Amino acid sequence: MSTPITVLYVEDDEDIRDVAEMALEGDDFVLLTCDCGNQALEKAALASPDLLLLDVMMPDMDGPTTLANLRKIPHLESTPAIFMTAKVHPSEVKAYKDCGAIGVISKPFDPMSLADEIKNLMTGRGL
Repeated sequence: MSTPITVLYVEDDEDIRDVAEMALEGDDFVLLTCDCGNQALEKAALASPDLLLLDVMMPDMDGPTTLANLRKIPHLESTPAIFMTAKVHPSEVKAYKDCGAIGVISKPFDPMSLADEIKNLMTGRGL
């Protein structure tokens, strides 16, 4: 059995968060869930996640801003990040990658394939 991937997961929509938690719970992932960017910054300071999984559109601080602030925490400077969003026009995806994401998962996502999508993006990075 491989070591589970610890994911700092930031999503403001409770229903989407619940579906993702159900899709990812198990031997492969440990989720540290947050409902906003500020909560993510608080939890991240005390944790060492293997992956940052961030919603893009959130009320207090959007995903790219949250990522920029997480990158200021020394142990998270190079932690891989994936954005989850309905905004997946090629120019938007490029912008997310330009701000440091290894990939983008479109919403609505398929709960049955979410874990594999995340693993494939991480494998593509050699992680």
